[in-house]
Amino acid sequence: MPVLIPNQGNPLMTLGEYDISHPYTATLISSERITPKTEAEVRHLVFQLPDDAGFDFLEGQSIAVLAPGPHEFGNRQHIRLYSIASTRRGDAAQPGAISICVRRCFYIDDVSGERYPGKASNYLCDAVPGGRIQIAGPYGAHFLMPADDSRNLLMVGVGTGIAPFRAFIKHIYDEIGGWEGKVRLYYGARSGMEMLYRNDLNRDLGLFYDERSFQAFEAVSARPYFDETSTLDRLLVEHQVEVWEMISDPKTYVYIAGLHEAARKFEKAMIAMAGSKQAWSDKQKQLIEEKRYAELLY
Repeated sequence: MPVLIPNQGNPLMTLGEYDISHPYTATLISSERITPKTEAEVRHLVFQLPDDAGFDFLEGQSIAVLAPGPHEFGNRQHIRLYSIASTRRGDAAQPGAISICVRRCFYIDDVSGERYPGKASNYLCDAVPGGRIQIAGPYGAHFLMPADDSRNLLMVGVGTGIAPFRAFIKHIYDEIGGWEGKVRLYYGARSGMEMLYRNDLNRDLGLFYDERSFQAFEAVSARPYFDETSTLDRLLVEHQVEVWEMISDPKTYVYIAGLHEAARKFEKAMIAMAGSKQAWSDKQKQLIEEKRYAELLY
């Protein structure tokens, strides 16, 4: 499934519009499964770039992974975008180390009804340390943090949409050393063990729960085994006093990441808070015009 990264003020870009003419060869350092075997497989992958690569990125940007073919229609490679989950200083403070969060995906052919593995996700999940992966980028200059630490950050995501927020939070507390504004994370997943970087296998984000300016809230599906989605919209409404105060504050920046479900549920909650669809549309337009609203959806 192609990733679409909206650049506010410009049309949505398709995968074919991204410049991949200067790829980098990265070496896979590690591939760690961060969900239990009873849940969907999600992995945290760390790549090392050569010292002379000159690959500079900021938290919130993405890379393209070029999965080698041959593929359908004679395509030499399959392109897929992934949000960078590490900070600019490198994963685990290792210079040149870039991490991404990958869910092993499958899709059903609309015509035949056959189930097929996702090309890039299975290529990455099957990769072993020492393997070489072609990447390109970085992309996504619209999804960057403000430089002023007095600003509020409202982050809303589902599934692997947690990746850029992991980078934000680790940069704020591990590298900057704190944040004066409010930092709020609202995150939805199918089950508690699919709370990426917040479950028993990997608790990276749990390390920051004691930070004065940071709070995280989670929403899970009421019936995960019936493929019901998370109750993210209800979670936002439960905290509507603070959420709406943040939305109304000119110092607040809003970030939505993950499946389109994240944007739909966020919009549903915002309409309820604003009082009407038109009222929320007007507020959202204001946020976009002031460059305080960004989406990173797929």
